[in-house]
Amino acid sequence: MAKTIWSIDPVHSEVGFSVKHMMISKVKGQFEHFDSTIELDTDNLTDAVVEVVIDVTSINTREEKRDNHLRSADFFDVENHPHITFKAKEFKKKNDNQYDVIGDLTIRGTTKEVTVDVIFEGQSKDPMSGNVVAGFSGHTKINRKEFGLTWNAALETGGVLVGDDVQINFEVELIKQGGN
Repeated sequence: MAKTIWSIDPVHSEVGFSVKHMMISKVKGQFEHFDSTIELDTDNLTDAVVEVVIDVTSINTREEKRDNHLRSADFFDVENHPHITFKAKEFKKKNDNQYDVIGDLTIRGTTKEVTVDVIFEGQSKDPMSGNVVAGFSGHTKINRKEFGLTWNAALETGGVLVGDDVQINFEVELIKQGGN
């Protein structure tokens, strides 16, 4: 089978993150707007082409004051760096439906190679639309300081307000383009 073009179904997809807060709990959030260029053959993902662009201004942690702080120069600096990007370079098959996807992640103008653990959840035909759809989930962990996200505040009880490690998770449903 040849590679085909797929698009993200934003209604059935999400990109989220979690980070330690005050050293005792986690803050979770997501990016509401993201897009991707995807070319793949679901029978052989090892030569897929994947580029993801995340609109950082769409960050949502369910706390407007925190979201505005995250958009500021203290964190993402959306005025100068409005997007996070990921460009896959290599897909290494681990088992029937699990892959290590190695690629370049760019946050706040800094690019680092990361490995994303990706699961191909399968494909089906949507009975409502008739479209062929495919599902993927995955996660990775990054150190935010490696991407220039260094702001923090010391706690009176010791420790810091924001942890260094950020867990990134995604669930995406793709729609096959150009026919079923």
